[in-house]
Amino acid sequence: MTGLQNQFLKGRKLTMDVLKPELMWIEGICYRINSIDPIFSGTAEDDEYDEEDNYQDESCALDEPCDEFELEVTEGGRYRTTFHVARSYFPFIIGAKGATRRRLENETRTQIRVPRQGQDGNIIITGSDKKGVSAARRRINLIVISARQKQPFTHFLSIPMTGESIKEGFLKFKEEVLEKCKDRSIDSSIFQSPDKLHLTIGTLVLSDEEERKKAAKVLMECKETVIDPILEHQPLTLRMVGVEYMNDDPAEVDVLYGKIELKSSGLILQTLSDGIVDFFANSGLMEKQYEQVKLHVTLMNTLFREDKGGVSEHETSKRRHKPRESFDATNVLKMFENFNFGEQQVDNIHLSQRYTTSNTDGYYKASATISLT
Repeated sequence: MTGLQNQFLKGRKLTMDVLKPELMWIEGICYRINSIDPIFSGTAEDDEYDEEDNYQDESCALDEPCDEFELEVTEGGRYRTTFHVARSYFPFIIGAKGATRRRLENETRTQIRVPRQGQDGNIIITGSDKKGVSAARRRINLIVISARQKQPFTHFLSIPMTGESIKEGFLKFKEEVLEKCKDRSIDSSIFQSPDKLHLTIGTLVLSDEEERKKAAKVLMECKETVIDPILEHQPLTLRMVGVEYMNDDPAEVDVLYGKIELKSSGLILQTLSDGIVDFFANSGLMEKQYEQVKLHVTLMNTLFREDKGGVSEHETSKRRHKPRESFDATNVLKMFENFNFGEQQVDNIHLSQRYTTSNTDGYYKASATISLT
């Protein structure tokens, strides 16, 4: 069993252990996050909505501290809190025929105002009791967290691995694989574009411009708080050597990875990546799935395969769960076990937009970028 497999299985065990649920800090509050089946990626518009699935363990909410949110006092002496929620989550907050909102209002003795369908705006909660207003906001936060976990990711934090050395090594690897490995379902269409080679640190669901601005701000704060103290302004050079896969059968592979050498700079990168994920998870913008970030670069992926029906395999949201055609990587794994892809200095970290291509360098479009040099 490979190292990536061990990390994957360990992460799955942690996710599915209901006795040790994941914790997430949002606005200074620790929430328990119940696991959600990762294959589910529907939206409120696509699936029947069940209000009972959206938040858990709220029975003691009114007994919790009420000073974690900034509350204002209205002219009538009532308490009010106003906060941003992307409009894609409004259906989850309102519920079927308004049932969820009514339940929240009744149990917290508050009034919850949600913008009309198709409109942006803030959620406004008012009530005569501080605890009730705070409890209602906590519950809405939980609903949003749960709903966010069900969405396909829109952005990801990435390190471009597009230095000339790495790109030349990758193109050589691709040429040799296609020449020497005439195995089942291996063709040029399943190889990554050399201009999009990257190392993924973590994925995010950013549903509107406000969330994208928040993520960019958090990335800058992360640079000051986590990245700079670890790197101490020293260059970080990575070396990619060998290939690896994640599933159990090398003859039925969907994704093949290039491995980052875990020596010297690689160990620093591991510490750096783990720290970045922790920082973003604490901001509420990212779900921490594993104890450690899996340092790998996707080289071959069956999702890239050309679609003979005329629908791009890259448009995941339109595929309607089309079965993936795996490939036989047995010989690739043997022949390229110690293949040297080259090395490069890490210059920046991108907040990359999924399914996009930059007109300038062919990499993903960036919502934000920070320099490490």
